[in-house]
Parts: sequence; structure tokens; C-alpha cells
Amino acid sequence: MALPDTQALVLDQQGPILHVLLNRPEVRNAMSSQMVSELMAVFESIKDDTTIRGVVLRGAGGSFCAGADLKDMTGLRVKAMEEGSHDVYVKFNRGFGTMIDIVNNAPQIVVAVLEGAVLGGGFGLACVSDVALCLDNTKFGLPETGLGVIPAQIAPFVVQRIGLTQARRYALLGNRFEGAEAARIGLVHQSFENVEQLDAGLAEVLQQIKRTAPNASRVTKDILHRVGHELLSGLLDDVAVKFAEAAATEGMEGTLAFVQKRLPSWAE
Repeated sequence: MALPDTQALVLDQQGPILHVLLNRPEVRNAMSSQMVSELMAVFESIKDDTTIRGVVLRGAGGSFCAGADLKDMTGLRVKAMEEGSHDVYVKFNRGFGTMIDIVNNAPQIVVAVLEGAVLGGGFGLACVSDVALCLDNTKFGLPETGLGVIPAQIAPFVVQRIGLTQARRYALLGNRFEGAEAARIGLVHQSFENVEQLDAGLAEVLQQIKRTAPNASRVTKDILHRVGHELLSGLLDDVAVKFAEAAATEGMEGTLAFVQKRLPSWAE
């Protein structure tokens, strides 16, 4: 399936890696309704595309995402007053949750490259990445309660990512923190001193993605998502079957390549 046309995003497919650039640098890539819709469209369009094995999320202009676009909120307020109903708020907020859930469940390996501001909805996107890299001076935070709103759709993903104890502290107080703390609490996997090191770290991650078997990677991610949501005995029975399927397909090439001291056919 062809990639959708986008305006708030810049798409650049490089072999098996799709680079998705949040492209509203004039507002630190604040997330507009259009950006939410386009992110959903992109991830929906690639979910069955096994040739795309990794997706990189990054922000233009040295900032990842400063949260929701307050101009959208103003427009929603006017529309809600005109309609005499809060339904417009409900639809807007739930739409963001749908997008986050789609990214969370993407079969590809999602890599978040975090710089500048990672706030609100941007924080939520970071929480559903498989690999997160940042600069030491990146500013993280959940500012919603200070603005009189709530981190409604991202809260479950924040808890899953950093645990209830840390989520309580940062969601309730709205404290800002930087890369070292983000790494300490498990929000990101690595923090780097400068952009050159960050780019080198990203290049290493992408090379590792290219060396993983495409189907084995997708199946493994699905298994990890199922943990805690199914009875363990049934899950173990099912994944034993999936192991057999993998061993009879990609596993044959992978083990042969290991014995022959070469890269497997899917590696670049």
C-alpha cells in the first residue's frame, strides 16, 4: 500500500526504515488534529507491509513535540459553546488515544528520537516507542494539570512505561526533567551529550533492526504485548506453535548463517 499524502509530517522511506518527521517546527511540533489524523493514516497504511521493519519518529527544528496545539483547543471551545455540548472535546481527545494505541500496536519496531521539548502528547508518543533515544538536555514533562486539563489518553501508556509510582509524581505535579532522569526511570533507553552522538546511536539501532528477522521481530512484539493480558498457560501453548513456525522458516536461514559465519539473507 502506498504511503498517504501528508502535510504535518514528512515521510522518507530508506530501505526497510520509514522516517516520520513531525513537521511543525514553528510551534515546536505541537500536535494538531491534522497531525494526529496523519499519524493514524501512516501507521494504518504500513501495518501489513512487511517490507517496512522500523519506523523512526523525530521532530523538525530540534524539538520532538511540545504537546497539544492550544489553537486547536481554542477552536474546540468555540465549537462546544456553539453546540452547547462537550461532545466535540470527547471526540477530539478520544481520537488522540486511538492514534497512540495504533502506534503502540504497530508491528514494526518504533524508534523515538527525542530532542528539545517532549511534553504532553509528545511524552505519550515516547511512551509507546520500542526504542527511545534522547539528548541529555531534552525537556520532558506532563504539564496538563497545570493547564487545568488532564493527561487522559496518555495516562495508561505512561503507567505502562514508567510504572505507577513515577507516573503519579510526574503526572500530578507536572515537574519537568531531562535526559538523565528519563533514562533512570525507564522512559528512554539512552541519553546522549550532543546531536552527533545521538545520530550515531540511532544509526546503530537501525543497523540492529536490519539484522533481525522480519517476521520473528513482528511475532516477538506481538507476544510481548500479550503478556499480562492472557492466561499464561494458554499464551505459552500458543507461542510454542509460533516458535515451531519460526524454526521451520526464518530460523532455518538464521541458524545456517550462524554456522556458516555470515549474515542472514535479510540483513543489510
